[in-house]
Amino acid sequence: MTLPSHTRRLLGLDPGLTATGWGIVDVTGSRLVHVANGTVKSKAKDALSDRLAMLHDGVASIIAAHQPDEAAIESVFVNKDGQATLKLGQARGVAILAAAQAGLDVAEYAPNHIKKSVVGAGHADKRQMMAMVTMLLPTCDPHSEHSVDALAVAITHAHGTAGSARLAAALEAKA
Repeated sequence: MTLPSHTRRLLGLDPGLTATGWGIVDVTGSRLVHVANGTVKSKAKDALSDRLAMLHDGVASIIAAHQPDEAAIESVFVNKDGQATLKLGQARGVAILAAAQAGLDVAEYAPNHIKKSVVGAGHADKRQMMAMVTMLLPTCDPHSEHSVDALAVAITHAHGTAGSARLAAALEAKA
């Protein structure tokens, strides 16, 4: 029995106050196709409120341009610099808000889970991530480590939701 093919468009986000990476991937069954990627940047000299607004507007415009079906974002890791962690959380918040305002469900994945899903090791380095993302998405040309990380988030989400999508399609076909 062949299940009907259904393509889903996924938006992966790697949040950051200075640079938020984004990546769009189409998923049909287990097949991944790169659509687009980039980085939304803010200027360090601008007021925090202006930087957050710039990130929100950038993510919202990407969503409007590419019309993803779902979004996924990297969760916050806590580091020794409490201020940096707080700012990262604020950047994450505006990215999630932009997706929620567009009606997208937003999944969250821990950094180690993303690395393990894409590379096979939870402590993979940037070079390994780049190699695997470009192997899995051969037509992509990521312009920054942020867009590589965002594509990795989208790939992780595709891997994590593929089973449930196949189950839903099988149940729908049976009904």
